[in-house]
Amino acid sequence: MADALLSPGMGTAMLAASAATTAYCARKVQNRLDDKKIPLMGVLGAFVFTAQMINFAIPGTGSSGHLGGGLLLAILLGPHAAFLTIASILTVQALFFADGGLLALGCNIFNLGFIPCLIAYPFVYKKITGSHPTQLKLFAGSVLAAIAGLQLGALGVVVQTFLSGISALPFSSFLIMMQPIHLAIGFVEGLATAGVVSFIWKARPEILDRAVHEQPLDNLRVRNITAGLLALTVITGGILSWYASENPDGLEWSIEKVTGSMELESHGQPLHGTLASIQEKTSPMPDYTFRQEDSGLEPSQEDTRKETTLAGIFGGILVLVLVMLMGFVLKKRKTLFNCNSSA
Repeated sequence: MADALLSPGMGTAMLAASAATTAYCARKVQNRLDDKKIPLMGVLGAFVFTAQMINFAIPGTGSSGHLGGGLLLAILLGPHAAFLTIASILTVQALFFADGGLLALGCNIFNLGFIPCLIAYPFVYKKITGSHPTQLKLFAGSVLAAIAGLQLGALGVVVQTFLSGISALPFSSFLIMMQPIHLAIGFVEGLATAGVVSFIWKARPEILDRAVHEQPLDNLRVRNITAGLLALTVITGGILSWYASENPDGLEWSIEKVTGSMELESHGQPLHGTLASIQEKTSPMPDYTFRQEDSGLEPSQEDTRKETTLAGIFGGILVLVLVMLMGFVLKKRKTLFNCNSSA
């Protein structure tokens, strides 16, 4: 979401709600982290960041979608560690790539983090897969949970926009555009999630079992899985991102269908201007490209690909470092707390 969709009150309230959820999830995972799970969180976070750069076209619509990744992270890490990871990804996107507004960050974390990790995963995916997953259960759970998460997330965008009351987006018209297009996007995300989960299940089923019970990885060997995910991250961000669809994503497409334009004015909200100015200073690569003066010349395909590769690698490293730093801080706090308790 962009800041132009939200009133200061709604944006601030959702920032507070997401901050409170972050604190809650940090406390939940603090005693369940170990030296193997923290790198896995970081690598998975970097992978999801690069995967989100690949927009896929929705045939017959002129729209596109990209993976949210929250459900995949929840399946492989557990819901609370997944929420912290997706929140880190969205923060990096907003601060360093101007992807999503700063005022809207709380809404984006809620819609793409809280809903898939703490609603779709426990109430849809786990109910379907149960305690004895099979290939069919994993497939059905991944697809149906992804669809449910995207539908609820899209509804969240519509409700948050409507309650803000500052945009020219009628509730019913916006809803009618948002839900069907995100149904298609959710189905594709479900297929992608099912593919990755099935691979991990065959290679290291213990990872899924530990995630369900939110247990440390302990002596489980995950070096090959981590190395494979890291290689896939480099390939995805460095090469596959070149082939992302240029069609507007589901939200932009819905806004254009309702208003005739993908861009919405901020209606003179002073806070919007202030946050936009801050974001301009913190984002070295807005929209995953370098800022360029308007010379009237289109950048060459080679230059565009170089910038996309750099954005993918740079962003992936930022997410990896941020998530691992957060993990080690939480682990250190647990150690200090245990020492103080013993004393």
